[in-house]
This record gives sequence, C-alpha cells and structure tokens, in this order.
Amino acid sequence: MSLLSSDQPRFHVLAVDDSLVDRKLIERLLKTSSFNVTAVDSGSKALELLGLVRERNGTNHNSPISPENHRQHHHQEIEVNLIITDYCMPEMTGYDLLRKIKESDSLKDIPVVIMSSENVPSRINRCLEEGAEEFLLKPVKLSDVNKLKPFICRGTKAKEIDFNHLKRKEMEII
Repeated sequence: MSLLSSDQPRFHVLAVDDSLVDRKLIERLLKTSSFNVTAVDSGSKALELLGLVRERNGTNHNSPISPENHRQHHHQEIEVNLIITDYCMPEMTGYDLLRKIKESDSLKDIPVVIMSSENVPSRINRCLEEGAEEFLLKPVKLSDVNKLKPFICRGTKAKEIDFNHLKRKEMEII
C-alpha cells in the first residue's frame, strides 16, 4: 500500500550510500512507498546536486559555488523533501554531510535521516544532537521507510505552517 494517494504530490528523497546494494535497497523501498528518489554514492555528489559544492577538474569536491559560477551549475540542483544517508562512507561521512546541510541557510530545514549497520550509541546521539531526525539501523526495512513520512511532510509544510501561524496571529491582533 502506498503512503501517498495519487492526487497528492510525490515527495522527493535524496538517498546517499556508497554501497550499491544498500543504495538499490533503499531506492526500491522508497519507490515502493511512492517517493521520487535520486540516489548518489557519496556525500560530495549529494552536496553537488543540492548546489553546495562543485567539482573542479575532478579533484576538489569541497569548493563552494561562487555566485558567478552558480548559474552554470544551477541545472544540477534538485529540490528534495528529505535526505537519507549512510553514516560510514569514504571521503565524507553521513555525519559530515548532515553538518554541512544544517549549516546551510537554504538547506537547514530539509530533514536528514542517518542509517548505519553499526549500533553505536555515541554515534547515534551525536547525529541526533546535530539535527538528524532519525537514525535507522541497516538493513532498512519497509516499516522504517513508513516512519519517514512525518519528517517529509513537516519539512515540506514548515514554511506553509509558519505563514499560517503568522496569519492567525495577525487576525488575533485585528
């Protein structure tokens, strides 16, 4: 059964995992639950798709996009409602990706979920304290994916809710 009815917009999830098997599994589970999915194999590629970094001759994955280069890389940017990322990846961990997203004014409201095959309480707490919505243990199951919808809806509706709250307050004053 799908989480979303056909008349509702399909939410977009960015899945990040260096393991092809795990990436395909999470992609299939998300698509089964009627999410649009973009899957990448590294934190650097995720940041590039989100418009935070760009590759420079394939060597520098962490250089910021300057305003003059922003337009030429705009086609690589995607709008996502949730990011789900593996914790242990080469070059950039899921924790590092989480921190970069939460430090970005334009991306900080996107919910981030971390997954790992290792149940390390200090790691889990550190991710949750840094702003992760959830920490899932691998292998991820359909029941885990079903837990994601409230985070996605909250992230998508945050601006609308803030606007409606301000509108109600304004009406109370009048």
